Amino acid sequence: MTDSQSGVASAGTGHGEIASALAAVREQIAQAARDAGRKPETVTLVAVSKFHPLEAVEAALAAGQRVFGENRVQEAMSKFPQLRERYPDLRLHLIGGLQTNKARDAVRIADMIESLDRAPLSDALLRAADQEGRLPDLLIEVNTGDEPQKFGVPREEADAFIRASVARFGSKLRGLMCIPPAGEDPCPHFRFLTALADEHGLSVRSMGMSADFPQAIAEGATLVRVGTAIFGHRPAGLAGT
Repeated sequence: MTDSQSGVASAGTGHGEIASALAAVREQIAQAARDAGRKPETVTLVAVSKFHPLEAVEAALAAGQRVFGENRVQEAMSKFPQLRERYPDLRLHLIGGLQTNKARDAVRIADMIESLDRAPLSDALLRAADQEGRLPDLLIEVNTGDEPQKFGVPREEADAFIRASVARFGSKLRGLMCIPPAGEDPCPHFRFLTALADEHGLSVRSMGMSADFPQAIAEGATLVRVGTAIFGHRPAGLAGT
């Protein structure tokens, strides 16, 4: 999918451009769902606002978007508490690798954490939940390509980690997430994640980004994480982060 096909806007995207891009992405999601014999409402758009300013999030909110994804806890804390006062139905997903020392802040601010991937993080999240009196919904990130530089549970360890996490978190463990290797056909990775989720009775599959979300929907995605196609490219100086 090219930038023009996906509705990608340039850096510095304004309110009107964000609204138009959102409309284009929503229509592509709906069409991909229909093509797969699914109802469009079975797929939720997570607008990935990482590295984009508060004003960009406000533009998306004004256009009706309510579910957002951020990589960094500190950046999320700088944007979203003030927005919740005006938009109480806003939902925030933390989608980046999470350090254990950020667990309490993550539990405090997030509605869903998509990057559970190791036992020490499980421990930290449980301690934080006790301290905060709340626990967000959780997804396990699976490293479907077994890439050493990436977060996520390796394939061969995924079954055991999922079972242990269901035992620890119960219904708060909602599903799985993956980021396929760049430059590879993502569909085998999407199919693996869907089959793994089905095997464990988990209903949420977070997979697919700006370049491949239609394929992810065809393979069973229930959440798609789209940033560039809505907000434009990352601001200068952050493209490699």
